[in-house]
Amino acid sequence: MIKITFPDGSVREFAKGTTGLQVAESISSRLAQEVLAITVNGQIWDLTRPIETDATIKLHKWEDEEAKHAFWHSSAHLMAEALQELYPGIKFGIGPAIENGFYYDVDPGTAVIKEGDLPAIEAKMQELAARKEAIVRSDISKADALKKFNDKGDEYKVELITDLADGTITLYSQGNFTDLCRGPHLPNTGDIKAIKLLSVAGAYWRGDEKRKMLTRIYGITFPKKKMLDEYLALLEEAKKRDHRKIGKELELFAFSDTVGKGLPLWLPRGTALRLRLEDFLKKIQRRFEYQQVMTPHIGNKQLYVTSGHYAKYGKDSFQPIHTPEEGEEYLLKPMNCPHHCEIYKVKPRSYKDMPLRLAEFGTVYRYEQSGELHGLTRVRSFTQDDAHIFCRPDQLKEEFLKVMDIIFIIFKALDFENFEAQISLRDPNNKEKYIGSDENWEKAERAIVEACEEKGLKARVELGEAAFYGPKLDFMVKDAIGRRWQLGTIQVDYNLPERFELEYTGEDNQKHRPVMIHRAPFGSMERFVAVLIEHTAGKFPLWLTPDQVVVLPISEKFNDYAYEVAKTLNLQDVRVQVDDRNEKIGRKIRDNELKRIPYMLIVGEKEAENNEVAVRRQGEGDKGTMKVEDFAKLVNDEVNAMVNKY
Repeated sequence: MIKITFPDGSVREFAKGTTGLQVAESISSRLAQEVLAITVNGQIWDLTRPIETDATIKLHKWEDEEAKHAFWHSSAHLMAEALQELYPGIKFGIGPAIENGFYYDVDPGTAVIKEGDLPAIEAKMQELAARKEAIVRSDISKADALKKFNDKGDEYKVELITDLADGTITLYSQGNFTDLCRGPHLPNTGDIKAIKLLSVAGAYWRGDEKRKMLTRIYGITFPKKKMLDEYLALLEEAKKRDHRKIGKELELFAFSDTVGKGLPLWLPRGTALRLRLEDFLKKIQRRFEYQQVMTPHIGNKQLYVTSGHYAKYGKDSFQPIHTPEEGEEYLLKPMNCPHHCEIYKVKPRSYKDMPLRLAEFGTVYRYEQSGELHGLTRVRSFTQDDAHIFCRPDQLKEEFLKVMDIIFIIFKALDFENFEAQISLRDPNNKEKYIGSDENWEKAERAIVEACEEKGLKARVELGEAAFYGPKLDFMVKDAIGRRWQLGTIQVDYNLPERFELEYTGEDNQKHRPVMIHRAPFGSMERFVAVLIEHTAGKFPLWLTPDQVVVLPISEKFNDYAYEVAKTLNLQDVRVQVDDRNEKIGRKIRDNELKRIPYMLIVGEKEAENNEVAVRRQGEGDKGTMKVEDFAKLVNDEVNAMVNKY
């Protein structure tokens, strides 16, 4: 017999070799029907995998991320099985579950898979799913796995197996399809009821632009058709909110192939929006005693060798810049933190100087592959709202808590109140990915966990998601239509102070190492603005929007008065423009509604005579007439009430 510990702490005995599905059946037949995966001692398993030793478990239903992962991973295999039947000789790269759905990278040989082929592939998937084929896990030696896939002529799987450590490898099979895979998977394909293949794209094998371009097919599946219908409706809404579409309509930003891929150009209106966000954060930072700094856009290559960034991210950076001086190399700045370490070293520091909080809206550069670029969310040049706090070890938790306060202020001000937190720790089984001592890692991880407990913040713990130099707390925000975005991050770092030999003189007159906190509440200005656009559908809060008011004269006769109104409002710090086109007033109202300008002021003969404006609020209609000065006060009171609230 083995002892099984449940999430509530209760313990029950089961026969050795009992599966998660059998555990669920022992509780209730309904649970057995709903459960999709199981966590055993911290690892996600198939429900049909025997449990051979005492274990702590958690059963996962659809609502859990772990269940969705198993469901969509199995769906990727189902799609691969369908492709194998429809395209004889097709070869397979990788096919993971992703945040929403799955994809598979395939090499169809001489065939070409297009968007128009997706319905036929869906139909084949439905046919195979209806067979309720068992998904069976099996162990195999590396040598046997290499032979098996060599015999099939699948060079992609052979390459993946070759890179694996010697030992046992797992395969998963269903019907006539077998794949190299760690799992987990569903017990059978029958739970996959609703299927939609979404798109076809190109993807380089293993993300290497020098390797072959494979065909990537994206899809989504659900256990019920109603869920799929709701998701597809959500996708339609997401298309309407696409920041690239709205950014173009509102003239916020642009891209130019002449300038370069992934290098955004901020237009005047977008720049105004971004600068207001920066000013808002600067105001908060002043309250928390940050000091603003500025650093160059390039740095000597040795700076990033010292920090460890070159070893970890050199391949994702732009190529070194060679100067006329022999052997001298520079890099476009991939990170701000090494520069801030050098600012710290400019003069001797004392324990009385701590904490030292350095902030910078610093532009950095990463060579993202062209296929990965996406609007403002994935670019090659972006500005981080970066800050680095150098503090004594005894100040670490207090400083971490203060950074959490800043992030909470920003999220509340911008109506991002639905968010999740994730504590990202290092992988205890793969420590060579990280730099620094076990002692420092343990101290840093403990500080983050304690800070979350003190704030009452329920945070999910993810092993293996830490930065290479330290653990972190990431904030995943849900937008207005329920999508998750990673925005703010706080990272604890004992390692860069070691690498840069940072010191301060303690109260004992001895030299000590400071602890470093990396912090970016927005994450990057580009990504944050993209998420904000999609969250608000371009209807920004009044204090932030580039244009607060548009004046609409009902005919050309009243253009002069419209400009007088605009001048008065400008003097009162109200952002205003005039629509003096020779169009009917109804057309002007419709057009400016589409521009998402919060207030429209309609002026005609009566308004001109009485120094008044007829007020319309975006989405709310007519608000009556009022004096121009009274309207200016109304706008400023609304703005000040919001800004001063934080």
